[in-house]
Order: sequence, then structure tokens, then C-alpha cells
Amino acid sequence: VDPSQRVRQGMVHVLEGRHVFGQLSVEDNLRSGGFVRRLSRKAMEHDLERIYAWFPRLKTKRHTRAGLTSGGEQQMVAIGRALMTRPTLVLLDEPSMGLAPMIVQEIFEIIAQLNREQQVSFLVAEQNINVALNYASHGY
Repeated sequence: VDPSQRVRQGMVHVLEGRHVFGQLSVEDNLRSGGFVRRLSRKAMEHDLERIYAWFPRLKTKRHTRAGLTSGGEQQMVAIGRALMTRPTLVLLDEPSMGLAPMIVQEIFEIIAQLNREQQVSFLVAEQNINVALNYASHGY
């Protein structure tokens, strides 16, 4: 199956290492996640506001080049970009890698909230087993 088709079916992957388009603004990075859905301008703006509600610190950085943001903010951009596809399953690879403990907790709190409130499932590969199991409904 074509990868773009998998995204349209609801599966998206956030790679380890906070892959962002460093020269683009935070907002343009987020918008790039919505392109596969071919959103109208109004729908794109609505979805951006959803992302900013989950990641409020990104709203204050919306015009900043993503490459100039902190590691935690870059991870939030990568996750937010994935969420712009309106997935049902997010594959998260090492979301805590290289991040401060407070940022790790903030990210996992948001993941748990998205799972509870939006019914988004997360399959997480994580080296920090204590954090992962604290938020996981299943551990393998």
C-alpha cells in the first residue's frame, strides 16, 4: 500500500529524533501535515487551532523557524504535524529521546489526553520504560 494511502487510512509515524523542516516556521510545519487531507483554508485553520489547544507553547512560537525551537518544542511540532492528518493510530518512536524530564511528562500527558478525548491510539517504542508504562494501557 502506498504510504500516503496509509496516512489517509489513519496511520501516521513520528520518527525518532524530532524530524522537523528546520527552515520552515512552526505553523508551516504543522500545515504540511494537513496537505494529505487536502483541507480547505477554513478546515486547516480549525485543525491548527486544535493543535495549538493541545500544545499551547507552539502557538506562541507559530512564526518561529522550527529549527530554532527547543528539542521539546520540535517534538511537539513533529507530533502536531502527525495529528494534522487526523489519525486513528500514531506510531511514536522514542518520543522522550534527549528531552528534559518535565518536557517528557508534558508530552506524555498530552498523548494520554488525546487517547482519552479523541480516541487516538498510540503505539510507542520508548527506552524510558517507567514513563511509558506510567501512561500506557498495555505494555510489551
